[in-house]
Amino acid sequence: MTRQDIPVGGPHSPADRNLARRAARRVARRGDRRADRRPREVPVARPLLGEEEIAAAVRVLRSGRVVQGPEVAAFEEEFADLVDGRICVAVNSGTSGLHLALLALGIGPGDEVIVPSFTFAATANAVRLAGATPVFADIEPDSYCLDPRAVASAIGPATAAIMPVHLYGHPAPMDGLVRLARRHGLAVVEDAAQAHAAALGGRPVGTFGDAAVFSLYPTKNMHSLEGGMVVVPDGAVARTLRLLRNQGMERRYDNEIVGFNVRMTDVAAAIGREQLRKLPMWTDRRRAHARTLDAGLRGVVVPTVADGAAHVYHQYTVRVVGDGRSGRDAFQRALARRGVGSAVYYPIPVHRLPSFRHPAGRPPADLPETDRAADEVLSLPVHPSLDPADLAHVLAAVNAIGAAR
Repeated sequence: MTRQDIPVGGPHSPADRNLARRAARRVARRGDRRADRRPREVPVARPLLGEEEIAAAVRVLRSGRVVQGPEVAAFEEEFADLVDGRICVAVNSGTSGLHLALLALGIGPGDEVIVPSFTFAATANAVRLAGATPVFADIEPDSYCLDPRAVASAIGPATAAIMPVHLYGHPAPMDGLVRLARRHGLAVVEDAAQAHAAALGGRPVGTFGDAAVFSLYPTKNMHSLEGGMVVVPDGAVARTLRLLRNQGMERRYDNEIVGFNVRMTDVAAAIGREQLRKLPMWTDRRRAHARTLDAGLRGVVVPTVADGAAHVYHQYTVRVVGDGRSGRDAFQRALARRGVGSAVYYPIPVHRLPSFRHPAGRPPADLPETDRAADEVLSLPVHPSLDPADLAHVLAAVNAIGAAR
């Protein structure tokens, strides 16, 4: 079977799984034969930037128009195809996007926003920056996303919004979360920083809530060097977002509201447009790599994909169980000695960070699934630039370490 024969995209059919298992066994055997050689270096992440992106950036630089302009407008219009035609507003980072989305929806001082603690701190930082209070709820053990039952228990009289995170590229359980939000009159802001092109029940992430935000940081599934994209269904909210990103101005020197300078540059947008064109190919590769890892890994708990979910594998995150954090950390060190990069996302839950440890008016959060995940998770290489030899090396290293435990 050639490399092209390895199935990409689509559901995990029995035929797909059988092909993936055979591919995994073949690449694992190749990895075993190299065991005595100098370790191959396989990084856990590798930002992708091709000649097309470089040419696009140079074209904009030579045009003399490098700040927010026609490239940003074109990028917003093209990105809308990823989110069923919703209105897109480009900004300079995903964190800025979350901050502005909350403000544009009227969330601020006196409000509470329910968020996961098992996420990057930017999720909760944005809530604080808006003047609101983050309230932490526990996660599902399989998806690592907000558990609707935990969210229901966290809703109080000051709750104004729920901010689910589509962690690692797996969709959060949006049906249950949206039902809760509508029942209680709450806004929903999707943190889709890691979930470009993910879907649930055939519906793209970013289209379930009142707003959604995608990150365009270099290690994401697509990027613009730095940037973010806010997605909303409402034209009035979109206009407020555009005012907020540009010092409160729609027309120069006519400041309608107090705003910020969080615009995306045309250079960044030009790069983002090229990346967007490559996203389907890269997503297929990530899924193909994940199937090979699913079929071939031993000694760790591989990711679970919920029914109806289309995972895009921003991270391929396994659990190393049995010895808690010390066992996971030892496993990671052993991988490094064999030349396999890995990372822990996230070793310290946000509710245990110094800046969030003492919530005003709230008892300390009790989040057992969050704490367990922080002790056990380990992300392995899954990025599109991996080749069969890289995958062979990852499989051989993980399986050898797992067998020795």
